[in-house]
Amino acid sequence: MKIKFGFIGCGNMGGALAQAVAKSVNPFEIALCDANIEKAAALAESLGCGVALLEQVAKDCEYIFLGIKPQGFEGLFETISPILKARKDRFVLITMATGVSVAAVEKMCGKKVPVIRIMPNTPVSVGEGMILYTANAAVSENDLSEFVDALTLAGKTDYIKEEDIDAASVISGCGPAFMYMFLEAMQEKGIALGLDSEKTRLYAEQTMLGAASLAMASEESLETLRV
Repeated sequence: MKIKFGFIGCGNMGGALAQAVAKSVNPFEIALCDANIEKAAALAESLGCGVALLEQVAKDCEYIFLGIKPQGFEGLFETISPILKARKDRFVLITMATGVSVAAVEKMCGKKVPVIRIMPNTPVSVGEGMILYTANAAVSENDLSEFVDALTLAGKTDYIKEEDIDAASVISGCGPAFMYMFLEAMQEKGIALGLDSEKTRLYAEQTMLGAASLAMASEESLETLRV
C-alpha cells in the first residue's frame, strides 16, 4: 500500500517535521522509521500514524524524508538504493543533512531521481521554523506544491538556489542559538538588577517575539525600527 509521507529517522529535526506534517495531512498517510524502534513507536502513537520498516518506507512512500546524520547516508543507501532503483512509480527524496548536496544524494541513489534538499531550524518544533529548500530538475511543480503544503504548519518555507543554501542557513540555522544567547544575556542582566529570574526571562522572550512580529508586519527598514 502506497503511503504519502515516510520519515527515515525520528530524531529532533525529523521528529519535529513529522509532527508538523501530521497537523497538515491525515496521519494515516504517514509512516515513521527509526533505528530506535521504541522512539518511532512512541512518536507514531502520539501522532496517530504508523511505524514501518526501512525497506517498506523506501518501497511504498511517495515523499521520503531522510532525517539522519550525514555520516549515516552511505550505509543507508547501501540498503535502500536497490529498492529505489527498482521502483516504477514516482517518489521524491527529501534530505535535511548538512553538507549533503542534491548531486551527492543522486550519486548514492544510483540514478536520477527527484530530490528536495531542505535546511530547517529548531523552531519547526513549535510551528515557527524557517525551512530553506532547493530541488533538482526532476522535481515537478506539483511535487513542490505538495511538499510546501505539507509543511505549512512547521513555519515558513522559501526556495533558494543550492549554491546559496549554506550561506543562508548561517542565518536561519545558526540564528536561533544566537537569539538564545541574547535572551540569556538579557535575563542575566535583569537578575543582576534585582529582578525575578522567571519574570526577567518572560520580559526578554516577549520583547524579542514582539520585536520580530513588528518587524515582519512593518514596511520600515530595520534601522528605522531600531531608532
